[in-house]
Amino acid sequence: MKNYEPIKRAVSWLSAVVNTALLAAAFAVVWYTCYSQQIVLPFYRKGNWMVIGIYVVICVIFNQVYGSFRVGYLRKTEAFYSQIISVIMINLITYCQVSVIGRDFMHFMPMVFLTVVDFIIVLVWTLVYSFIYQKLYPPRRMIIVYGSRNAGNLVMKMSQRADKYIISESIKADEDIGIIKEKILGYGAVLMYDVPDHIRNDILKFCFDRSLRAYMAPKISDIIVRGAQEINLFDSPLLLCRNDGLSFEIRAVKRIFDFIFALVILPFLLIPMAIVAAAIKLDDGGPVIYRQERLTTKGKRFKVLKFRSMRVDAEKDGRAVLAKDNDSRITKVGAFIRKCRLDELPQIFNIIKGDMSFVGPRPERPEIAAEYEKTMAEFSFRLTVKAGLTGYAQIMGKYDTTPYDKLRMDLMYIEKYSLLLDLKIILMTIKTMIFPGDTNESENIIKPKQDNE
Repeated sequence: MKNYEPIKRAVSWLSAVVNTALLAAAFAVVWYTCYSQQIVLPFYRKGNWMVIGIYVVICVIFNQVYGSFRVGYLRKTEAFYSQIISVIMINLITYCQVSVIGRDFMHFMPMVFLTVVDFIIVLVWTLVYSFIYQKLYPPRRMIIVYGSRNAGNLVMKMSQRADKYIISESIKADEDIGIIKEKILGYGAVLMYDVPDHIRNDILKFCFDRSLRAYMAPKISDIIVRGAQEINLFDSPLLLCRNDGLSFEIRAVKRIFDFIFALVILPFLLIPMAIVAAAIKLDDGGPVIYRQERLTTKGKRFKVLKFRSMRVDAEKDGRAVLAKDNDSRITKVGAFIRKCRLDELPQIFNIIKGDMSFVGPRPERPEIAAEYEKTMAEFSFRLTVKAGLTGYAQIMGKYDTTPYDKLRMDLMYIEKYSLLLDLKIILMTIKTMIFPGDTNESENIIKPKQDNE
C-alpha cells in the first residue's frame, strides 16, 4: 500500500484540479456570453482573465473550508452536499462581484443557470471520483485495543464506514504486551481507546517504528498538551500548559468581530425570525420567546434567548430534563426549527449584549452542568471562554453525541483557537443548517493532518 501513496495523492490532487477547472470553465462561458459585454466599460483580454481567476480562487477557498475535495474522507452524499453549499456560496459572491463591476444589479438568471450546471458537474465528479477512490483506497483492516471504558459506541460509528474501516479484531489492553504487538502486525492499523498511558505509549512507538497507522481516541490531557506552548530551557525542550483562556488581545478582537458581524447580519435575520415567530404563535398560541438560565465565562449566569420549541408546560415540575429523540414535549414547529437550528436565532441579541460569542462551547444549564461535573470533573474547563451560538462540537457532532465527546471537541476548539477557525466554524454552521443530519461526517477543521484518512 505504501508504494501507491504518491499515486493516490496525485490522483486526489488531479481530481481537485479537474473539479475546479470544470467549474471555472462553466463560469467563463457564462461570463463571456452573458456579462462581459453588458458592463459599462467592457474588459479586454486580461481583465476577463482576472475575473475568471478570482472565481478560481473563491472556488479553492470554499472547497477547502467545506472539505469538498475530500471525497474519500466523506461519504458520497456528504461530499455532494459540501460541493453544493460551496457552489451556492461561490456563485452568490460572484454575482455580487459581477454587479459591482457592472455598477448595477445584473441579470441573475445566468447565475441561476450556472448554478444548475455546476450541480450537475459536482454530481458527476463526486460519483466518478468516489468510484476511483474506492478502487485505490480499499477498506483498512484494523484491530482495536481498548481499556476500561466501553468502546462499543466508537466501534458502531466506525462500522458505518465499512468502505474505509473494518475492525476485524479486538483485544483488551491488560493482555500481555507481546501478544498485543504480535496481533497488531497482522493488520494495517490499530485503534486505541481508553488505553492506559504506559501501554499506549509503548504501542505508539512500536507502530511508529514500523510505519503502521495508530489511531487514538484522545483523552482530556492529550487535548491540553496539543495546545501547549513549545519552549526551550537551555538545551531542554519543554511543553508549557496553561489555563489562562484567551489573551486580552484575542478576547478584544473576538468581541469586536462578534459585535460588528451581529449588527451586519441582524437586518437579514429579521424576516426569517418574524416567520418563525408567527409559525410558533399560530401553532399553539403560546409565547414565542423562551428565556432560560445558562452558564458562560467563569460560570457567569445569563438568560439565553430561544424560540420556544417545546410545549409551554414542558417542565411544569421545575426539573431540568434534556431533550431526546422523538421527545413528546417538542411541538411540530419546534421539531423543524430545532432541526435547522432556527430556534437559536434570537441569541443574536445575547451576542450584541456581550453574554455570548458567535463561536464557543454551547451554554449549558447550571443544573445539568452540575450533573456532568459529577462524572466529568473537567467539564468546567470549557468555561474559560465565552459561550457560543455555534461551536466545533455542534458542526462535528450529532444530536446524540455523548457529553464526553462534546467536551473533548469543545476543549480542542479552546486549545487551538484562532479567528480563522471561528470563520470556518461559522461557514460550516451554514452548511449544517441547510443540510442537517450526519454532521459528524463533516471535515475536521481544527488543523487537520494532510492525509486521506
